[in-house]
Amino acid sequence: MTRMGLCIGLKPGVVARYKELHAAVWPTVLDAITAANIRNYSIFLREPENLLFAYWEYVGEDFERDMQIMKQSPAMQEWWTICDPLQQPLETRAEGEWWAAMEPVFHHP
Repeated sequence: MTRMGLCIGLKPGVVARYKELHAAVWPTVLDAITAANIRNYSIFLREPENLLFAYWEYVGEDFERDMQIMKQSPAMQEWWTICDPLQQPLETRAEGEWWAAMEPVFHHP
């Protein structure tokens, strides 16, 4: 199992919409996340900075393959079409990242 943390910003004025969407995530999106071997997935919001922090545990054996499978899900594609325009990626993210990966520095089981 691999713990992963990611962060991204939200554009001004969209917090309520983002919360509304995530209060009722479509079952097909949840199925795609589960099929990609992601468990214990949470998203936290820090206001007034509008910073999102996502945490999940990856339980698969081939992360890149599982992410490609998830990207091919029509439900995920539609979900991202709705959610991505609300997000503001960090300027310091690595090339190819939307959500910026974070380095783990502490864990207490």
